[in-house]
Amino acid sequence: MKQIIPPVLLKQIQLAINHKRLLKTAISLIEVPSPTLSAGLVANRLSEILKTEGFEVERPIADWPDSPAVVTRLESEKPGRTLQFDGHLDTVHLPFVPPRFENGFLYGSGSSDMKGGIAAFVEALRVLRETGTLKAGRILLTAHDHHEGPWGDGRQLRALIDKGYVGDGVLLPEYLGDRLPLSGRGAGIFEIKISRKEPAVHEVLRSPNLPDVLGTGVKLVSNFSKWHKELSRNSHPYSGSDSVFIGRLESGEIYNQSPQECLINGMRRWITPNSKEVVEKDFRSRLQVLAKSTKTDIEAKFLLQAEAFHIDPDDPLVSTFQAAYTAVTGNPLKVGGKPFVDDGNVFSSRANIAALTHGPQATGAHTINEKVSLDELVRVAQLYVLTAISYCQNHY
Repeated sequence: MKQIIPPVLLKQIQLAINHKRLLKTAISLIEVPSPTLSAGLVANRLSEILKTEGFEVERPIADWPDSPAVVTRLESEKPGRTLQFDGHLDTVHLPFVPPRFENGFLYGSGSSDMKGGIAAFVEALRVLRETGTLKAGRILLTAHDHHEGPWGDGRQLRALIDKGYVGDGVLLPEYLGDRLPLSGRGAGIFEIKISRKEPAVHEVLRSPNLPDVLGTGVKLVSNFSKWHKELSRNSHPYSGSDSVFIGRLESGEIYNQSPQECLINGMRRWITPNSKEVVEKDFRSRLQVLAKSTKTDIEAKFLLQAEAFHIDPDDPLVSTFQAAYTAVTGNPLKVGGKPFVDDGNVFSSRANIAALTHGPQATGAHTINEKVSLDELVRVAQLYVLTAISYCQNHY
């Protein structure tokens, strides 16, 4: 059944969003540096903001005592669904940029990824309470550390899920606002070390049978280039195709030395949910064949970032989100795939719930030039409120 947001409700929510309060919250979070694995102080700040406004806050350790997570709830008086707002408080390891607001835009570390989005969650929570428009169900807000790789490994979110901090559906405010991603690829980071027992040696003093680690590295790159073409045949209309990518090859200390090691780093992505074990087994078997043929030692780490996922387009969270988006913008959001992996992949695979990624259309994520407009923060705050009102009702 198609959902429609009454115009009078839209107007009520638009008037209830406090632009200055929303901006102040975002600045308050951004001004606390929080590189991954060190988000404890900003978690404290978020906790203080929520407590000051009368929300009860839990601080579960969730497998990371250095930065306990932040959890709060908003309950209605009637039974219904639980909509979860989830975000990460940590930022990538780049030089800290303090917040500033100029000409309608907010700058600073985490403004795009994703303290601005978390501030919009907080404003949505306030508005739902102040307007009394959450007629059924509840909101669960969770915020955590350990998101950004390769520094974090996602353990805190996984622990929160395993401890039951999970809604019936979840919204995540990553900087993706131009599509509704109903599918996304899994991803693993690989680190390969090609080596030999014999030490490095001047190139003119090499023995004829000396294993060539750099040549093996070049061969691996060539093999993976051919493999990538094979993988690309396995595709999905939204999420794209399987792939393998090498972004770093490092070897040698000087131009005329036959090195002892060669290091290679890259990404393996796949479209089929819950196939990490199959993907990794295939990856390692290819390395074993290469090591045998080149008489080198090849070691590899395969670090899972997230599993692939597909979301049922008929899930109630999809229909209520689209109704809210249509009310705010005039048209439904086009459906597509998620170009990156985020915590939504984890919710989909580990909690088996619909996880929709939609945040402000911000720029500069993973750079020192993060930027988001206040208008975008206001837009997504309105969207979060309207989605919650419709989704949490237990009838349609």
